[in-house]
Amino acid sequence: MKAFISRYFSNHSETSEQHKDEKLVTHYYNAKHEELIRAVESLFPSPSEIVAVSKERGEVTVKYKGKRRAFVVATIIMVRPFRIAVDFSVTTDSGGPVDLGFSRNLIVNLYDKLDGKFTRVDPS
Repeated sequence: MKAFISRYFSNHSETSEQHKDEKLVTHYYNAKHEELIRAVESLFPSPSEIVAVSKERGEVTVKYKGKRRAFVVATIIMVRPFRIAVDFSVTTDSGGPVDLGFSRNLIVNLYDKLDGKFTRVDPS
């Protein structure tokens, strides 16, 4: 019940190594760090705005403008060569305390797009 409430009655979702929701577990890819940063940037075409990109810190900050508006932080970390972890944090700007699962679904959609471009690998 708590998982249902937090999924649909919140305006924020983020991924982590050991998330209770299997769709929100950190994804690892076999790619170069720079390639993944560029790929994450390409996930947000106009009218979304890329606010900042820090290649050193591996962060891409975006004002997402789609069905709803959201603030997205993507973290791209090189665990070791050709093993890159990608995490997302999404907060919707819905004007209220709930987004009815929009932030979670946006993350799942972003991961699906990256999965189509890069080979996923086991985190271990």
